[in-house]
Amino acid sequence: MITLALSKGRIFDDSMPLLRAAGIEVLEDPEKSRKLIIGTSRADVRVVLVRASDVPTYVQQGGADLGVAGLDVLLEHDSHGLYRPLDLKIARCRLSVATRADFDYAAAVRQGSRIRVATKYTQLARDHFAAKGVHVDLIKLYGSMELAPLTGLADAIVDLVSTGSTLKANHLVEVEQIMDISARLVVNQAALKLKREPIRALIDAFGQAVAAQAS
Repeated sequence: MITLALSKGRIFDDSMPLLRAAGIEVLEDPEKSRKLIIGTSRADVRVVLVRASDVPTYVQQGGADLGVAGLDVLLEHDSHGLYRPLDLKIARCRLSVATRADFDYAAAVRQGSRIRVATKYTQLARDHFAAKGVHVDLIKLYGSMELAPLTGLADAIVDLVSTGSTLKANHLVEVEQIMDISARLVVNQAALKLKREPIRALIDAFGQAVAAQAS
């Protein structure tokens, strides 16, 4: 049995065409089912539904043989020991710094001001600002990041941005892009040795699907 870890939402939806290209149909809609383990059209492949931030842990610890996780999750959490064979080029967005429109971020950086930054990506934010020589106080939040500048909790946020519509609706502006983000295929190294042929076949099928979409 091969177990694939996916998270609900955009990554799950964007992964479906890749699975179909590999000849795999997921048999139930996770939004309509309460099941956390879902069968597929292949008797030897199943999908487990976990939080996006838990995908690397499930794969790393052997709870799943492979999974799909955003680059942001992989870089924020210790994902050493995971084999990352493919950039699936799905769930694309960017990690950015955003502030209120009336906050002069460039001036604050230039003057060496200490900036309060709210984010759930504390490691990525710390590394980014350290590389720029910017002094920051990081505030760990888990959701509704846009509220932090609006309530005075923080001067800026570091968060994922897709269309920018959420920022705009909350009167925030994107002032700096940190990195481009997309979802990656991750594989448990022990599983790759023990189940080499079927897992390698899946990796190859995903790779062909990604190449076909790109062309």
